[in-house]
Amino acid sequence: MSSLPPNAGPLPPGVGVAHGPGPLGRLGAWAAGHTKLVLLTWLVAVAALGVFAPQVNSALSGAGWQANGSESVRVRELAREHFGGNASSALQVVVSADRQVTDPSVRRVIAEVVRELEADDRVSEVIRPRPGATVGPDGRTAIVLGGAAADTNDMVRAADDLKEPLEDLSRNGITVHATGSSVLWSDFNEANHDAMIRAEVLSWPVTLAVMVLAFGSLVAAGLPLLLTLAGLVASAGCLVLLNELTPISVWAMNFAMMFALALGIDYALFLVMRFRGALSRADTPVRAVTETMDTAGKAVLLSGITVVISLSAVMLVPAPAFRSMAGGIMLAVLFVLAATLTLLPAVLGGLGHRVNAVALPWVKAGEHRSPVFAAWGERLWRRPLLYGAASLAVLVALAVPVFGLRTAMPSITVVDEDASARAGYAAVSEAFGPGAPGTLQVITPSARAGDTAALLERAPGLAAVMPAQPAPDGSGLSMIQAVPEAGPSDPALGGTLDELRATLPEEALVGGAAAENLDLQKLLSDKAPLVIGVVLVLGFALLLLALQAPLISALGTLASLLSTGAAFGAARLIFQEGWGAGLLGFTSQGFLDAWAPVFFFAMIFAIAMDYTVFLLSSAKEHFERSGDSRDAMVGSLAHSGRVIFAAAGVMVAVFFTFALAKPLPPKEMGIVLGIAVLLDALLVRLVLLPVLLRLTGRAAWWSPAWLRRILPDVRFAHD
Repeated sequence: MSSLPPNAGPLPPGVGVAHGPGPLGRLGAWAAGHTKLVLLTWLVAVAALGVFAPQVNSALSGAGWQANGSESVRVRELAREHFGGNASSALQVVVSADRQVTDPSVRRVIAEVVRELEADDRVSEVIRPRPGATVGPDGRTAIVLGGAAADTNDMVRAADDLKEPLEDLSRNGITVHATGSSVLWSDFNEANHDAMIRAEVLSWPVTLAVMVLAFGSLVAAGLPLLLTLAGLVASAGCLVLLNELTPISVWAMNFAMMFALALGIDYALFLVMRFRGALSRADTPVRAVTETMDTAGKAVLLSGITVVISLSAVMLVPAPAFRSMAGGIMLAVLFVLAATLTLLPAVLGGLGHRVNAVALPWVKAGEHRSPVFAAWGERLWRRPLLYGAASLAVLVALAVPVFGLRTAMPSITVVDEDASARAGYAAVSEAFGPGAPGTLQVITPSARAGDTAALLERAPGLAAVMPAQPAPDGSGLSMIQAVPEAGPSDPALGGTLDELRATLPEEALVGGAAAENLDLQKLLSDKAPLVIGVVLVLGFALLLLALQAPLISALGTLASLLSTGAAFGAARLIFQEGWGAGLLGFTSQGFLDAWAPVFFFAMIFAIAMDYTVFLLSSAKEHFERSGDSRDAMVGSLAHSGRVIFAAAGVMVAVFFTFALAKPLPPKEMGIVLGIAVLLDALLVRLVLLPVLLRLTGRAAWWSPAWLRRILPDVRFAHD
């Protein structure tokens, strides 16, 4: 144990006191001493769950982008139940021709479309084109409606299966395209899934190169792959099983894969580097594992819990897609965490000194303390105000634009021009007007249908109102379809929807695919402050539990918030204002996708707190040993700076490969997350937070006696 510095003054209780291995140290020792048993257990578990993993893409659902309990979702349910499936999830098949739709050749194609739809048991009533309603004014475009006989997830699967056979019916100047909400989500999921897979494939060579450089040995660099593979296969199998109980979005697996890779590398870096340093001092590999788990293992456990807690706040948003995506990431993190705390110690104990096999020539195997980052820490200690002010100025400058951030649901342009949904959308817009793809559905008691129709006829913002159609099942309900003047992506449509809901009779419900998007957008905007607040409070509480120090826990939380704000400020400049759009290969929508403030915030904050735990747990370990603030600050950078730098390099490489994706949503996600990690690692964890440790000194670690009495005693120093 290092000696106390002269004139250090009174130390917090427990500083400098020797303690034996904690629960994680004992768990690591047991795993390292029972390598074969742990490996066999994991092999059986991964094999059992892995049987289901190949089904993940076909089994998981494609919908769920809705605001549960909203008026528009209620309209969709009523339409499916009482109006022959004429709901927002119905399939619309657009037949366009260079001649009148009454021409025999066009009528034959329409008949083939009807037969194709009727052959699928997920389609209920098939409604042929009706002049004055679903036949265009020029007589050359007709819409065949395939009613929804299944839930939204199965209707997206129906779109997956039917859109190509329907397009194959095109011939001789007659084109056939399936469109509508279900087809849009089918095309959207397909394009984004393909883009994410391509990005992950592109990221692997860069990831492997960074890992080899970071670990310094091919054997050690392979360990994160072991964790990632075990976590991914197990979580994929679990998601398939969970989908039997409740629909899980296919996006859950995409995000789970990304987080499993990023965090698997993070955790393996932290533990393996600590193990190699401990191995040079310990007399056996088991003792080196014990020290590693008793110190770095605690940080990894707390980091994993922080990630899970941050993402759990997304569960407050009653939208199935977001809940299942957050759940998928949480599941993957838990499996990677379990593998890190059991499988990795077992492998390290079995490898021992062979963990340094096939090392790069310049690597010192037993080196845990980085001279480069120690020198950087000394420089920050000498001139904290200069570096701290520069870092703060950059972060604040980037964060300021966030106050003008606009959000909305993505437009039809997020899918390729040749995608079925977009081609059909364009044909409907051209033939029936720009508002036709966003036709609103109003369901009202038949007794009030006349009053409701009269109000709709006088309502501003509507281009056409169809006659009321009574429900064929005698339920006493009627549906009135209203075509707005504004297109689905026009902000004016939101005003029209609000006006209708305010002026129509209380019993009248307004829905439709465009209304569902607007209701989801409003839900996300309304829930964003709650989610952000819960994430901040829970993040602070967990840091306080780990560090036992209110001041540095609060500063660490605020620093994470600042880096997250800076990332969103940069996102506004890029995606809303279009800075660099030509270079990055996209056209600005004039807003950020509506899910970004909620979902991306939770993801970014989780990653930021991940690095915060790594840095501050190392600082606390040094302070527990010496009681010296300088040793705590410089030592934390010396021992965790290289890990943070390397892990951030891997994450940035993984995220920025998504910037190469053609669809906008994965491009948006990759750039926002990549910028967030870059800013957080370079400006916050490696500059601002160490400067705050320097400026606050011993006060950073002070804790009132009453707080120490109610908090569990968590220590990071191993003696």
